[in-house]
Amino acid sequence: MTHRTESPAPAPARAPARTRDPVTAPAAAGEWLFATLQRALPQHRLSRVVHRLTRLRAGPLTRAAIHTFVRAFDVDLRDAAEPGPGQYDSFNTFFTRALRPDARPLDARANTLLCPVDGAVSRLGRLDEGRLVQAKGHAYDVAALLGGDTELAARFKDGAFATLYLSPRDYHRVHMPIDGTLTQTIHVPGRLFSVNAATTAQIARLYARNERVICLFDTALGPFAVVLVGAIFVGSIETIWHGELTPPRGHRVRRLPPPMPAPTLARGAELGRFNMGSTVILLLPAGAARWRQDLGTGSRIRVGEALGWLEVNA
Repeated sequence: MTHRTESPAPAPARAPARTRDPVTAPAAAGEWLFATLQRALPQHRLSRVVHRLTRLRAGPLTRAAIHTFVRAFDVDLRDAAEPGPGQYDSFNTFFTRALRPDARPLDARANTLLCPVDGAVSRLGRLDEGRLVQAKGHAYDVAALLGGDTELAARFKDGAFATLYLSPRDYHRVHMPIDGTLTQTIHVPGRLFSVNAATTAQIARLYARNERVICLFDTALGPFAVVLVGAIFVGSIETIWHGELTPPRGHRVRRLPPPMPAPTLARGAELGRFNMGSTVILLLPAGAARWRQDLGTGSRIRVGEALGWLEVNA
């Protein structure tokens, strides 16, 4: 009689243990902590203190602060109208420094949408159902960015947007991408979170929550918006037609008509400045322009270079 023997059933395979990436996990935790700390900070109070300090004319102390900043952030002053760190009487005059007239030649092609700032591309894209992409996993409404104005947001339906980040080392004046006539300036009060990549990845709707100044223009493309977004330690935002708009800071949206006659600015002309680093967002109507395909998140770009191509003759 033959006896059959059966082998015991093999034990089920054990699922591999989940491990945390030793590089990305601490980085993500650090970003979360950085964003959480910002929520607790008295953002406006700190920014008012910075506003005062950056305007002090403290002689040797001011020069020492500027020299330290230049070294810490690797600031390149070779294109500045005043290239010596000791030539500035306050930190703010250094930070908002002018460039040599020939430092940023404009792309001469007639169909070019110029970059308005020195900085890096955060996001470029189309307005999908009235929403802009802030970072991976984060989007927000155009209407929220524009202070809750749904009628104004509808003018950019199916349009395009570009978000450009200015780091502390960058030139901090903002220029016109195309010819335009000012129609309205809107100041939207809000928070003052940092706008660096770590914070935009952690805080939802950040650009629609931070304080901002919206500059609206009538152009050959139709309506065009340049949104100057404030950030922590940004002492103020200025335009060339209204001067310093922030501070003061309030709790109500302010709609400011243009001075008369309304200023018309040529492409490449200065329109405003940040008195510390921040972000600029461009909004264009449907079918107005297409972005350069070689640009993506993190791409460096400077004032006057081509950011995109106009689809109509502007």
